[in-house]
Amino acid sequence: MPVFLSAALLGFVLGMRHATDADHVVAISTIVSRQRSFVGASAIGVLWGVGHTVTVTFVGLLIVIFGLVIPPAVGLTLELLVGLMLVLLGVLTLTGAMGRLVDRFGPPHRHVHAHDGGTHTHAHDHAHEIEEIAGEGDRVELTGTGEGAGVMARLGAFHALRPIAVGLVHGLAGSAAVALLVLAAVPGTLGQLVYLAVFNLGVMAGMGIVTTLIGLPFVFASDRFGSFHRALVVVSGLVSLALGLLLIYQIGFVDGLFTGDPVWDPI
Repeated sequence: MPVFLSAALLGFVLGMRHATDADHVVAISTIVSRQRSFVGASAIGVLWGVGHTVTVTFVGLLIVIFGLVIPPAVGLTLELLVGLMLVLLGVLTLTGAMGRLVDRFGPPHRHVHAHDGGTHTHAHDHAHEIEEIAGEGDRVELTGTGEGAGVMARLGAFHALRPIAVGLVHGLAGSAAVALLVLAAVPGTLGQLVYLAVFNLGVMAGMGIVTTLIGLPFVFASDRFGSFHRALVVVSGLVSLALGLLLIYQIGFVDGLFTGDPVWDPI
């Protein structure tokens, strides 16, 4: 029992810390930058954690149960995917392509405008993006959702799948390191499985908290300072692009993936 409790505590703490890695924070900021509610921002963080959990659990089980050994070139390639994804998220954010995707796949909503003491409503089938910030006197309502609609219904399938997909990629890159740490620090298969399970819970809890904190300035600015909100979105895109390029250079040339002499330290 002490071993299991120690494994659980270690897993949860490291899961919370893992959620604050720079690449995680930057990637999720490009997604949460368009959220206009704290509940939506928190839900995105948890969904990211769900995607992360799927790949961490799958690869972790292969290593813990079957003794899978990941070669340095494969480990670096998985980490390279994170850099490529950060570049993609940055480009989509800065070019407005993400807005067009949301136009196509986002949940429909309505604008309710107040003019000269009266109101009128017109529908849109896209969410608010960098190109379109609601002005003073506007109110946004999602169509097809009532007051009791769930968070998932309000996010829509596209907004829910984005953080899950990003979490899947990050889970692939980090799962080898997590599993190797399990093997090094936790004795016994059962203890290792407990560690993996609680680690994933820690990641989801950590990302829920981190994403909510990241979303605070975006949510606050979206309803009050349109120009500031647009600037925050642009900054998130620039940081994502810059960090992605830096990771690609680090993995490809410093760590040797592109030069044929890969050196990989996953811990």
